Amino acid sequence: MPGRIRITFHRLIQDSQELGSDDEFMVSRVFFSLETDGGVHTGLYANLKQTVGSDYTEETIEVGPPVGYEGPFNHEAFAEAARRYFLDWVGPDGKGIRVGAGAGFRAQNNTFLGEQSVEIQLP
Repeated sequence: MPGRIRITFHRLIQDSQELGSDDEFMVSRVFFSLETDGGVHTGLYANLKQTVGSDYTEETIEVGPPVGYEGPFNHEAFAEAARRYFLDWVGPDGKGIRVGAGAGFRAQNNTFLGEQSVEIQLP
């Protein structure tokens, strides 16, 4: 029977030049911890990438693999949770930056702090 893991997102850095953002792509990073039957893994992160000028929708955000964790994982469920966390801060209903389709500005190098936990099923 497949297990479950709990992911707790702690922080988001949005559109950072230090992470590789440029005129073509915006790169953001989510920081999180992960709890499994084997214990708690802290200090983890994953990069999120989207095309500059794209709509802030879930389909346009590419989520990379977690850095610092090598155990069993469900990337599809994690990617959905990471996109949701990002959009809770930055997007049409963002509590940090509200931006919709066709926005005429680019907010860069913003850090948002706030915990959000989700449980995901392992494959």
